[in-house]
Formats: sequence, C-alpha cells, structure tokens
Amino acid sequence: MKQDLIHLLHKYDVALPRYTSYPTVPYWSFDSLTIQRWEAEVRHRFEAENQEVCLYIHLPFCEELCTYCACNKRITKNHAVEVPYLESVLKEWAMYKKVLDKMPVIKEIHLGGGTPTFFSPQNLHSLIQGILEGSQIAENHEFSIEVHPNYTTEQHLKVLAEVGFNRISLGVQDFDSQVQYIINRPQTFEQTKAVVQWARELGYESINIDLVYGLPKQTLQSIEFTIEKIKDLAPDRIAFYSYAHVPWKSKGQRRYTDEDVPAANEKIAMYSLGNQLLTAQGFVAIGMDHFAMPSDKLLKAYQEKKLHRNFMGYTTTNHKLVIGLGSSSISDTWTAFAQNEKTVEAYQSQIQQGQPPIVHGHLLSKQDLIIRQHILDLMCIDSTTFDPANFDVDFLASIKNKLTFLEADELLTLDGNTVNISPKGRLLVRHICAAFDAYLYRSKQSDQLFSKAI
Repeated sequence: MKQDLIHLLHKYDVALPRYTSYPTVPYWSFDSLTIQRWEAEVRHRFEAENQEVCLYIHLPFCEELCTYCACNKRITKNHAVEVPYLESVLKEWAMYKKVLDKMPVIKEIHLGGGTPTFFSPQNLHSLIQGILEGSQIAENHEFSIEVHPNYTTEQHLKVLAEVGFNRISLGVQDFDSQVQYIINRPQTFEQTKAVVQWARELGYESINIDLVYGLPKQTLQSIEFTIEKIKDLAPDRIAFYSYAHVPWKSKGQRRYTDEDVPAANEKIAMYSLGNQLLTAQGFVAIGMDHFAMPSDKLLKAYQEKKLHRNFMGYTTTNHKLVIGLGSSSISDTWTAFAQNEKTVEAYQSQIQQGQPPIVHGHLLSKQDLIIRQHILDLMCIDSTTFDPANFDVDFLASIKNKLTFLEADELLTLDGNTVNISPKGRLLVRHICAAFDAYLYRSKQSDQLFSKAI
C-alpha cells in the first residue's frame, strides 16, 4: 500500500457515528417526546404512507455468544423463553394497531436478533400469523430474516416461505477457522451451503451474505479464502461490514486484546482486497459497505437514486414508517424515533402492564430533518446539495472548512454547495457525513461513544 494512503488512513482513523440514524442515539433528547406525541407521529406517518407499514421484530436470544457482536442479545439454551417473549411482541403490535385505527398494509417484515432461528419453526410461523391477522400484505412486499446457519433448519425456511418470506440474510463473517475460534462462531461451509440451497429450492428471491473485515486474527489470506468460498454460494447481495471494536460497550470483545485486532492500514487493505475480489465475481459496490449483482433490486435502486437506508441497513423500500417490536427495537416515523426497553425482563414487564415499552426517543427539529436528508443522500447517492441559509454562521463555516479539508485529500469535490463523493471517499463517507453533524459539532466528543471509522 502506498505510503501516502497509509498516512491518509491513520489521519482519518477516529471514532465517528455509523449514521444508521440522525441524530445518532447518544444525542437523542427523550424530553422532546411524550408517549402521546409519539403515537400522534405514528398516526400521521401511517396516513401519509397510505397505511403501509414496515416492521422490524427483534428476537434477542442466542444459544452461544459470538464475541465480536455488539448487538442487543440474551444468551441462553432455555427455549422455554420463546412463547412468553412472542406473546409480548404480539401484544405490543396489538397496542400499535389501536393507535393506527385502520387496517395496516404490511410492506416489510424483518426478523433480526440475536438469532431469530433460535425460535422453533412453529413459533416463528405463529408469530407471523399473529402479525398478519387483521392486516393486508402489500403486493410487492419484502419479508426477510437473519439466520445463523448452525441454528437454521429447512423447516424454518419452509414455514416462513408459507407466510410470505422471500428474502434471507446469512451471517458468515469469515470462514477461516482461527478467526471463527476467537470470535466463538464455528461454522462450516457445508452448513452455510445447505441453508442457501434450501432457500433457493423454496423460492426465496434474494439471498444476502454478511461478511466482516477487521476481525481479530483476520488476515488478507482469510479474506481471500472466505470470498473464494462465497463464489460457490452465488448470493445476490453482500454486506461487507467493518468490525466495530467497542470493548467498553460489548463485554464479549474483551476475550481478545487490541493487539489481536488489525490496524487501520490492515483493515483498509482487507476492504480493498474484498472489493477487488467481489467485483471480479460480478458484484457492484453500493454505498459504503454493500455489493449487489446486476440482477438485484438493490443495485437498480442505487442506479435510479432511490436507495434508502435505515436501522436495518440499505433498502429498496423508501418508506418512512418503521415500527420496531421487541426488546431494544427502534421505531422511526421520519420525524421521530422511539426505542423500547433493552432488557427482555423490563420489556415484558411493561407489556404485561399494558404500557408502551418505550424508554428513549427523539423528536426531530427542522434542522435535524434537513441534516438527516443530507446524510442519507451522501450514504445512498454519493452526493448532496446544501442551502447555506439552513445553518447559522459559525456552523456553516465549520461545514465548509471540513468539506474543504476533505476535498484537499481528494475524498470529495465541491461544486458550489454541491458535494460529490469520490471513489476514494466512499470508504470514508462517515467523515463526510460528520461535517454536517450539528450534535458532533457542538459536543466535540466521540471517543467513548462510537467505534473507529476505519
């Protein structure tokens, strides 16, 4: 790797938000949002979206701890937890249906975790039947599930296909045995291939595979080995994420030390190699961490500048009402965010008392909405145009100074007030987004809130 590029990477290897939302969660002000106001925002957006709803359902249980994972999860082998938890989710959905007061049209369902296939096929089937009861399925719906191949059976995929599921995302991360050992995720290629084959045979329209670069003990050789294996699976999409090292937040990451984690220059070399190998297989890079085959809807949305991004990642569905069900789930009405109780016990207790389990949230200001759109445009279409009148003098000066600084390193070009991200800048898009972040500008603190940008 060229010395000037190595210098550039060290220069930008700082802690920054991932911008799955704006404002980012640490800067939310729950004081701005009452339950009554939240319900009013939900109703308003429901009407504006012609009664279409996207649902994210968080299923937090896992039998084993994957040490790299910073998601909200509960480790247990006790499957007696399944039914009480799903009953709570359905009760929460019933609360929302009372707020909506009209028949919902379900555009998306996404089952995330945790390990959603920790739950039995029959229990997952019952959950979805309960969700769909009294609802209508949108014509071009997308129902998807995240799966861990070690805990997924053909029956899981079969019963979900029967209730409309047509997308599946498989967690792989890395096939190298040394990497799998340190992240406590042993997973054979054969197990993974079997799940892919079942999905194809059952008519799933889109198969995504999650890979992670920058994992402890990972090398260029393990990246090459893994992506070569991926070729045999022929997925439609690849999510190629940067590992977020946040041991102060995720205790499982304390199994290894900082010395086990690749340095910034090593991580960028891993991404560059992965990009090269995936491109050679026919994938096209999208946004900052996704790849899609030419036949996939995600690439078409990107090319038509219709790509959207939310808490679930990049999506072709540009709907502005996402209702999150389950512990720690986040809901989004575009004008407001709300997050549920994080622990299973607290979540279920609130539901049993007939109370909305929301404990955190934020009502977006006019400037929040403007900046949110700029950040989405940068992440989804590689460009944005800003109106100087929307920012006070000092903040505008800060934005322009940061953009000029980034332009000097050829990460973007400035044409008046239009920002266009360069190919080099796509890997550092979080830095470009951060130039517009009013909360980061005011706080000037991020080291113990966010992971490193590289």
